[in-house]
Parts: sequence; C-alpha cells; structure tokens
Amino acid sequence: MNDLMQFALALLTGLLLGGVFFGGLWWTVQQGLASPRPALWFGFSFIVRTSIVLYGFYWVGASNWQHLLLCLLGFMSARFMIVRLTAPTPSEEANHAP
Repeated sequence: MNDLMQFALALLTGLLLGGVFFGGLWWTVQQGLASPRPALWFGFSFIVRTSIVLYGFYWVGASNWQHLLLCLLGFMSARFMIVRLTAPTPSEEANHAP
C-alpha cells in the first residue's frame, strides 16, 4: 500500500476512534443522568472507551510516528464534529432557560 493510502487510513482510523470515544461519552452522559446509578455508567464507559482508543492508537502507531500523529489529528477532528453534532439547538436552549 502506498504512503498516501496509509496516511488516509490512519486519519480515518483516528476519526473512527474519536467518534467512538466522544460519541460514547455523549451517550453515557445521556444515560447516566437518567440512571439511578450514574457512577456505574460513567465508570464502566470510561474504562471501555479508553481501552478501545488506547488499543487503536497502539495499533495505528506501531508502524511509525506519522501514522500516530495523523490518527491523533483525526481523533481531535472527531471531537469537534461530535461537539457540533450534539450541540443544542436554539429552541432547546430556550426551553432550559431559567
């Protein structure tokens, strides 16, 4: 596989890992707030999400540091996308105003 394809795959993997981590965090907050035992939700979710992301970074970065850097760039890009996608709309914000 040529270098450009490997770099694109590393970036895409970072986007996927970021989507899993930050999307999972958003989902956990939604479930944890409605749960009678939120500590279990947050604790278990943290362990699972972190394990997946660390394994993914280890797998991608094992070949060279450029792949790891691109994976991290994709991970952080996914963070901004998830924040944008899960932001409340102005009508939702108006419903929660004091």
